[in-house]
Amino acid sequence: MRTHERVLARIEADLAAGRWALGERLPAERALAEELGVSRPSVREAIRVLEAMGIVRTAVGSGPDAGATVVDRPAAGLGAAVRLHVASGTLAVRDVVETRVLLETWAVRAAAERVAAGRGAGERGAGERGIGEQGPGPGPDAPEISEALAAARALLDRMDDPALAAEGFRELDASFHVLLVRLAGNPLVEAVMTGLRGAIESYVAQGSATLPSWERSAARLRTEHRSVLAAVTAGDGDRAAREVRAHIEDFYAETGL
Repeated sequence: MRTHERVLARIEADLAAGRWALGERLPAERALAEELGVSRPSVREAIRVLEAMGIVRTAVGSGPDAGATVVDRPAAGLGAAVRLHVASGTLAVRDVVETRVLLETWAVRAAAERVAAGRGAGERGAGERGIGEQGPGPGPDAPEISEALAAARALLDRMDDPALAAEGFRELDASFHVLLVRLAGNPLVEAVMTGLRGAIESYVAQGSATLPSWERSAARLRTEHRSVLAAVTAGDGDRAAREVRAHIEDFYAETGL
């Protein structure tokens, strides 16, 4: 094991043991080097690896924000790794598509179940009060769910702009899909999906260039997005999963990637 890997293993063990919590700074390079009995360059190399993985954030200088601070950005490292592997050819586009289908079908089904559960709680509460009520109920997740659904609708409204360029459309498209995954409520699935975003945007851009008519395809994508969101909003997880699977796989087939 190389020296910087020993440093990484020690820091990992300390994080797991709760020695450092989110937002706390790691000891200075000199202190870590002395504590671990290694050179400062070895510590510096380990910190760089942790920063690339999204575990720490570094800042230069001597103020209170200087040094390496523990953060929670798992998608940063995942995204960089996936993009590099796709670019190098070690991950085929089809592999990215299949992983995306796997994640998103689960996510929209889970999101729809959260919506349905919230609505059920709301209807039960409204029944007790004698008042009918639409949308997620007064449970702890209700504000988050309502906000996410409203944000998703706003993204689709922006995508309806006829003057929107293809690049802007694709950016909003990616944000819409990540938002639906976030609505599922699983931070790890969200982190993996966010990490895949760069690779997804890359193949979507590549595929869009091969389409006979971007305008016609964009119109179809708009309709499909609305159908997926309608299924989630209705709390119909099975339909949402079918809709998003067809949406992803049909585009992949249409582009001939």
